[in-house]
Amino acid sequence: MKLTVYFDDRLQLWVGVVEAEENNHLKACRHLFGQEPKAEEIIAFINFQMLPLLHKTTQAIEVSKTKKKSNTNPKRLLKQAALELKQRGGSTYAQLVIKQELEHRKVERKKRSKHLIEQQKELKYALKIQKAKQKHRGK
Repeated sequence: MKLTVYFDDRLQLWVGVVEAEENNHLKACRHLFGQEPKAEEIIAFINFQMLPLLHKTTQAIEVSKTKKKSNTNPKRLLKQAALELKQRGGSTYAQLVIKQELEHRKVERKKRSKHLIEQQKELKYALKIQKAKQKHRGK
């Protein structure tokens, strides 16, 4: 599991990207912190909000198995750490998963709203029929 906190220039907010890999499937989600988060806020997010947020995500992307970790040169480790610090945001896989999740939520929201509109139309039609019957009741 990996949490990356960075400042998003487009949104002008601090954003946290959570990536979790389970059974070669990567799940990712995004959390907006707003102002620059303090260490206590990040710890509170990790302890109380991160896991429920990950469980809400339904989309995952399959990632290939990585090489076995062997004893790597400490200088190489330093270079890799510097590259990760330089990288803004989450990995490209995480970006894909977040985009898929947003598309999935968009489709679900459209289905719900369409169903709600249909119910309202049916109710309106039923009221219209009922009023018409009330008008012709005494004749």
